[in-house]
Amino acid sequence: MNSVIATEIRACEARLRAAMSTSNLSELDVLIADDLLFSGSIGELATKAMDLELHRTGGTQFHELVSKALEIRVLSEDVALASAHIFLSGSYLGNAFAGDFRYMRVWRRGETGWQVAGGSVTPYNFS
Repeated sequence: MNSVIATEIRACEARLRAAMSTSNLSELDVLIADDLLFSGSIGELATKAMDLELHRTGGTQFHELVSKALEIRVLSEDVALASAHIFLSGSYLGNAFAGDFRYMRVWRRGETGWQVAGGSVTPYNFS
C-alpha cells in the first residue's frame, strides 16, 4: 500500500511542478486544498487564495523549475509528506531569485483526490 501511495504522490508532485511553472490556475486549484496553510521562504503565511492570486496576477513567476530530489513518507492511507529539493529561478513580487530550495508538503487525500494541505519552502543551503 505504501509504495502505491508514494507513486501517487510522486505523480502529484510532478503535476504540481508543471502547474507552478506555467501558472496553470485550474490545475493548481485541483491540487491545492481550500484550507491550505503554507509558510514561505521568509516565514510569511499563505493561503490557497493568496497563492492562486499571485499566479493569476504574475506576482509569482517561475522561469526554471528543476527537481533534484524527492523523498516521500506515507503516514496513513490519506496523509503523506513530501520533501522536494528543487532548483528555482523566477520572480516573486518583482524580485528576481535563483537557487536551490527545499519544499516540505503535506498531501492529504480527500473526496477529490490528493491535495496539498500544508507546507513550507526554505532556501536549501547544503554547504
